[in-house]
Amino acid sequence: GINAEYMGKVDHTVERAKAEGGLPLEGFKTAEDFVKAIKTPRKIILLVMAGKPVDDTIAMLSQHLQPGDLLIDGGNEWFPNTLRRAKELEPKGILFMGMGISGGEEGARNGPSLMPGGPPGAYEMVEPIITKCAAQVDDGACTFNIGGVGSGNYVKMIHNGIEYGDMQLIAEAYDILHNAGGLTNTELASVFTQWNDGELKSFLIEITAKIFDKKDDIADGWVVDKILDKTGMKGTGRWTIQEAAERNCPASVMAAALDARYVSARKEERVAASSVLQGPSPTVLPQEEKQKLIDQVRQALYAAKIVSYAQGMNLIREAGKQLGWDINLGECARIWKGGCIIRAVFLDRIKLAYQRNEQLANLLVDPDFATELNARQLAWRKVVALALEHGIPCPAFSGALAYYDSYRREKLPANLTQAQRDFFGGHTYERTDRPGLFHCRWSEHHFDIGDLSGRTKGNL
Repeated sequence: GINAEYMGKVDHTVERAKAEGGLPLEGFKTAEDFVKAIKTPRKIILLVMAGKPVDDTIAMLSQHLQPGDLLIDGGNEWFPNTLRRAKELEPKGILFMGMGISGGEEGARNGPSLMPGGPPGAYEMVEPIITKCAAQVDDGACTFNIGGVGSGNYVKMIHNGIEYGDMQLIAEAYDILHNAGGLTNTELASVFTQWNDGELKSFLIEITAKIFDKKDDIADGWVVDKILDKTGMKGTGRWTIQEAAERNCPASVMAAALDARYVSARKEERVAASSVLQGPSPTVLPQEEKQKLIDQVRQALYAAKIVSYAQGMNLIREAGKQLGWDINLGECARIWKGGCIIRAVFLDRIKLAYQRNEQLANLLVDPDFATELNARQLAWRKVVALALEHGIPCPAFSGALAYYDSYRREKLPANLTQAQRDFFGGHTYERTDRPGLFHCRWSEHHFDIGDLSGRTKGNL
């Protein structure tokens, strides 16, 4: 049966809805009564913890649903689970959609970014509802039909991976400005406030300025200085990197952000290592160089953000190709402009880049973004070099720069790596001067090991 605590929560929620504006909310004590109260075809959104709670809720509701009804999972779910659930509900004729939701507490009140992906016809069933619920920006509601089953969860997963990268880049900018530049929390609040009036304007930059400005109300000083340097996570960042490996897509910024969280979690180990391992002696730049550093970090942060978003968009596109989803990358950028955690003014420019060229191979080579990267790459390098000189880790800044340098080079040292693979494993190689696959007798220990087509069978 239904326990008393659950029934009490239902009553409390209904009472709260009435108190906060007379909202037309009805409460039900059983799944059967709830389902029967909804007109067919039913549209039901689940907002429960990912994993088993979703399966349990589906099992509870589905026994009362009819063919043509639609269940929508609005949690941060691993997209293969959405594919599985949709398949399991097919014999009953029940439609299943995964819908990524981003916005936090503010989005819950004022409209989030909604990323739905489901079977044919499912989006049309809920489009009038979710376009009203979503955040509204200058070019429409922050939602659109992402694609097939699982695609909504996938795009939300990449959104969260980009969010990881954004947050890590901001943390590294803070570390450099504070420990190499000597900026106080008051100065940092002022810097981030100024940045939020320009090209870096975004929700994360805005709240960072507010964080640096917040005095502690239970002790002296600032709240940020009292927070333990251990970053939590729920799993979407890890899923993003797993997917990047699965799809053969570089994701250096997001991977650096994930690694940084893993290292931060090892607080006791770091404390012990700090008395054993050595680095450069802490120094602070002269006062007259402070403003120059601030400007260089701003340029580096903007350039690295472009790389992070480029990697995320490329991963969405590659997954779309492999999984049969036709995902509009420009629309993805558009619906992230409002409601969600990574909302930023430069998403409008990403949208325009894909509108100019739907087949754009990489945001880095869009003419506008390429011009900006070229103009900022020298400052970017100086920031990374300064961080290394001061012993300040900047894996996201440096990972983004390494990707930029790798992508812009016509020739990489991969020829040597492939030669090594052929030496120890007979994996063959392509040549620059003629077509075909080749294997070299590198030494007296290398012999003819059979027909080339046989040795390369299985994509060795």
